[in-house]
Amino acid sequence: MPNAVPAVTPTATPVAINHYENFPVASWLCPPRLRAPITAIYHFARTADDIADEGHASAAERLAQLRQYRLDLHAVAEGATPSGSWPHIFGPLATQMRAFALPMASLDALLSAFAQDVAHTRDGLAYPNWAALHDYCQRSANPVGRLLLHLYGVSSDEALAESDAICTALQLINFWQDLSVDIPRGRYYLPLAECTAHGLPIMNPQRDFAALAADEKAAPLIAACTNHASAQMQKGLQLVRRIPGRAGWELRAVVQGALRTLDKVRALGAQALHQRPTLSYADAPRIGWRMWRM
Repeated sequence: MPNAVPAVTPTATPVAINHYENFPVASWLCPPRLRAPITAIYHFARTADDIADEGHASAAERLAQLRQYRLDLHAVAEGATPSGSWPHIFGPLATQMRAFALPMASLDALLSAFAQDVAHTRDGLAYPNWAALHDYCQRSANPVGRLLLHLYGVSSDEALAESDAICTALQLINFWQDLSVDIPRGRYYLPLAECTAHGLPIMNPQRDFAALAADEKAAPLIAACTNHASAQMQKGLQLVRRIPGRAGWELRAVVQGALRTLDKVRALGAQALHQRPTLSYADAPRIGWRMWRM
């Protein structure tokens, strides 16, 4: 995953950097009793993300560390003693897993996605179509939403489906925001079928993605990708009305921050291949107004 770990701050920031930065870490909008489990889950995911992405380890070393990390997760889930390599992660996480019966499947799915990212980067692989990319999002992003819903006590099928739609949209928006960062690092998230449909066939991902130009040929491809992410987000917007109290406002902030980022990607068009849009404090009034309108 791209981007370095941010500082854990006491307030939420509606900037769509990736699905961990959109995580409501210890925010004042978060119910106080849930701050400990949310922070424990965040640090579990953030550390696994760093294993997969940060530093100078080889792909083989990263995958080995992720395998041990998964073994430690399974150990604490079964009440056994983990390896001791990450006591600051698995000590708090074990406590919160017991206190809140956190769903193991969601935590495990995140690690599956991190390992896939390492393998894809090592092998120079791209996603063939939307279905394959959504499958990745189902494990890299959707578990975060499901873990939060579990903590909020929201479990209806409608809410789970809406959460999945929002989390997939957040992940896609992050991809389109970070094209200029990911492509040089060998992370290829533009679906190959979509590239071909817009007259930009990718035969060799490492060569052809690096050669994409910010021109009139690429502009429709970026527009199609932003439209896809927007449509995905629209499927989940009713969830903000199912989440009670301050947590619902937290979700509104995340959603509207992401949609504002998508606006900026759309405005850049093909230039998003070489320029990363960001949010600033100047965007806060528009985001706040959109939150209120929701």
